[in-house]
Amino acid sequence: MSISLIIIGFLVGLLVISTGGGGAAIYLGLLTSVFGLAPAVAASTSLVTAFPSLLVGAYGHYRTGQIHFKVGNQMLMTAIPATIVGALVAPYISSIAYTWIVAVILTGLGIQILIKRFLSHGNHPVQHQGIQAAIYGLISGIMVGVAGLSGGGPIIAGLLVLGLDMLPAAATSAYVLVGTSLVGLLFHLSANNINWSVGLSLMVGAVVGAFCAPRLLAKVDAAKLNAYVKPFMGVLLIIMGLRMLV
Repeated sequence: MSISLIIIGFLVGLLVISTGGGGAAIYLGLLTSVFGLAPAVAASTSLVTAFPSLLVGAYGHYRTGQIHFKVGNQMLMTAIPATIVGALVAPYISSIAYTWIVAVILTGLGIQILIKRFLSHGNHPVQHQGIQAAIYGLISGIMVGVAGLSGGGPIIAGLLVLGLDMLPAAATSAYVLVGTSLVGLLFHLSANNINWSVGLSLMVGAVVGAFCAPRLLAKVDAAKLNAYVKPFMGVLLIIMGLRMLV
């Protein structure tokens, strides 16, 4: 088990649970652009890596009382069926198309994070708008099923649009992503194309990072943390997405 992979997993797990992502997009980018795994193998491996840390992170947020279950359940109602449809369609997508889909999603998520970081200011009253929540859940589910991403981008963006501030949005996002990632993981496991040697090392580090994240958030200024972390994550995703096309 590689110490370097465990450290990378820890850092990613710590960062994404702190900011409401699932981490699979980061893992997917690393597995394809750095470790050279095929997109389909990287998709399955990224979900295996991300799911345990999501579970640990969501439980930590639950204990702090930050999860908004009503809006989270509204998202899950469309996200889970979309994940199933996406997973059923994924095996019929060619490797070239798969590469393009993953690259576009990674780049789009990076741009979305940067826009959200620099254009979203101030807190607004929470508005549980069912239709908007359902749409964001639908997009997230498709991303999970087809590309092996955790779908955290549209979920956290949707929660912020609906009026949640950063900490409850991160907590609720983790809750939603546990459901979608589990469904996506079950489908990708059946394909039997997981690189366990890489995935297990990342998973161990990610679980430790996810365990620490809610506790650290209770002690630090989340706004200052996101001011530095979000731009870094956005730029990193864009670079990884574009590198797949070069």
